[in-house]
Amino acid sequence: MVSPQLSEKTKKILKRIRKKFTVDFEPLTISDIHLEILKVTDLEQLLGGKDPFADVSQFPFWIKLWESSLVLGEMLATMPVKPGQTLLEIGAGLAAPGLVAAAKGYQVTLSDYEPHILDFERVSAAASNINNINFKIIDWNKPPEIDRFDIIIGAEILFREDFFQPLLTVFDKYLADNGVILMAHDVRRKSLAQFLPLAEKNYNIGTKAKKMRKENEELTILLNRLTRK
Repeated sequence: MVSPQLSEKTKKILKRIRKKFTVDFEPLTISDIHLEILKVTDLEQLLGGKDPFADVSQFPFWIKLWESSLVLGEMLATMPVKPGQTLLEIGAGLAAPGLVAAAKGYQVTLSDYEPHILDFERVSAAASNINNINFKIIDWNKPPEIDRFDIIIGAEILFREDFFQPLLTVFDKYLADNGVILMAHDVRRKSLAQFLPLAEKNYNIGTKAKKMRKENEELTILLNRLTRK
């Protein structure tokens, strides 16, 4: 695949990534947004047969372009954007929804917990000609002091029960008073049913199911909308 035109700064980041991972760009179209997503091409080398719905403690969630992230991206592509509206993607990984949001005009911050993940996001943003993005390391157990956001999004972020309370703390810390949280998860993600009762103490929660096909199987993605009570 022909690499997109990149600045010298971005080329240096890509070179750094290629020292650790076998990668290539994958074109991705969500609604009217055309992206170039930098992905690890040899997933099995890293996964070693791990099941993302069973062996969650050892699965590197950031390396996969989740179907739920595509559904969340489609949702964001159809939402009207108000001038100056801010959006935070947590546990962004390959960051397709956040990139779509930035392309639509949101002031976006992409976050994850390791620097090399942000490097992937930086290269994808540059390759997609998107520049209204900030990148931030956010450890849910020690969230830094940053501004609040009008919208917080996350796809496949509910994978470990011991992260539930830290995540609720992150939501409370970073969500603007009249803000909204949008989450997307495969219905097979059993931890979603455990997390939502905890969140109900402080949030009104709406749920919508979205069907999609992947090769020869039908998947159900659950979209959740949380607002403060």
